[in-house]
Parts: sequence; structure tokens; C-alpha cells
Amino acid sequence: MSEHTDLSGKQRRHLRSLAYGLKPTVSVGRQGLSQPVLASIQDAYNTAELVKIRLERACEIDRKEAAAQLADATDSHLIQVLGRTVLLYRPDPDEPAIQLP
Repeated sequence: MSEHTDLSGKQRRHLRSLAYGLKPTVSVGRQGLSQPVLASIQDAYNTAELVKIRLERACEIDRKEAAAQLADATDSHLIQVLGRTVLLYRPDPDEPAIQLP
């Protein structure tokens, strides 16, 4: 994310706390980072700025590598990789709902 400023540790902690109760909205399986998966993430960003993604066991890409690729492909901030769950954040360009500290 070259055009966005990097988030501070405090901002990342804030986003992780907001995501605590979220359920993963997108799953990445055997197809890996396919167009339908990326489209699902874009759809999720239409309703939320924080998106939780589940990397299924069938996903053959390393979880940290997959997380970085997902963040790049969707122009998002990679907030956390916890187990097989990835947390991405992309503020709404017009009306950001999440106020960062």
C-alpha cells in the first residue's frame, strides 16, 4: 500500500480489538487467490472496512505469504495473521466508519 500511510501499533491494536467478534466473511480454499476470492473481498469492503478471511487447509500458499498477497491485491492494510485467519483493513475513501486513534 504505497499511497496509504502505515498504521501505528496503537491503530493496529484498536483494529484488532474491533475485529475480535467478527466472523470470517471470505474463505480461501484450493483455488488460492483466485478472481472469485478477490471479488468476494471487494464485496465485503462494500459493507465493512475490516474484513476477516479464513485460509482453509486446502489453501496451498503459506499463510503469511497469502496474507501479504491478499493485502496487495485488494489495496488493504494487513493488520494481523492469527493462525489461519487474516485481518485486512481498508478505510472507506468517502466516509470512513472507523475512527483510528
